[in-house]
This record gives sequence, structure tokens and C-alpha cells, in this order.
Amino acid sequence: MLKHQYIFSCIFDFMVESNRQKKIARLIQKDLSEIFLQESKNHYQGVMITITHVFVSKDFSMAKIYLSLFPKKKKSQVFNYITKRKSIIKHQLSYRFKNQMRKTPELFFYIDNSIEHYETITKILKDI
Repeated sequence: MLKHQYIFSCIFDFMVESNRQKKIARLIQKDLSEIFLQESKNHYQGVMITITHVFVSKDFSMAKIYLSLFPKKKKSQVFNYITKRKSIIKHQLSYRFKNQMRKTPELFFYIDNSIEHYETITKILKDI
């Protein structure tokens, strides 16, 4: 398989989800929300972390997690901290999954900018 075909295949795997993928994505979203809530007292004080979307690959080896972070001024600092602690978060998630999945997917975090995009479009429309 050519490199560009593999990349397209990986992207397509996230776009067309089976019911099992959706269930695993909801489970990851729920458990990660609880993990972030527990850790917010020590590591993310004064920051609201919302998991907006979770997409799981067909083979359940990867999970794309989209985060919305508030306030905006701490967004990059908190996001960098979360990505540095990715292995610890994955370990906590695998502990919660111990009887439900054989292998915990690799976690990839992304910032969800849809709220800012919505605000920008709303402002443009109001100015018209």
C-alpha cells in the first residue's frame, strides 16, 4: 500500500464509524471526563476541560480526542501539560477499561476550536 493511500485509509477509518466504535468512543469520553475532573483539583485548577468529540479507529488502536479548554489565556499551557501527561492519562484509562477492552487505544489530543469558529461567524453575521 502506498503511503498516501495508507494516510487516506487512516483518515477514512475515523470518518465511518461502526456501532462498536461509537460505544468505545462514548466510554472513552465518559472515563476521560471523570479522570480530568479528579485531576482538576491538583493539575488543572481554574480550567474547565470539556471533551467535545472522540473518534476511534476501526482496529481500536487509536483515539482522537478533541478538547475544549476555558479560559482561553491558559489554553495552550494546559493543552501542553495534558499532552505531556498522555501516558499517565492512558494508564488511568486502561485501569478503568481492565474488564472491558484488551488494549487501550493510543490517545491523540487536539484542541477543538469550533466554539471560536462559531463566535467568529456570529460576529460576522451580526456586522452584516
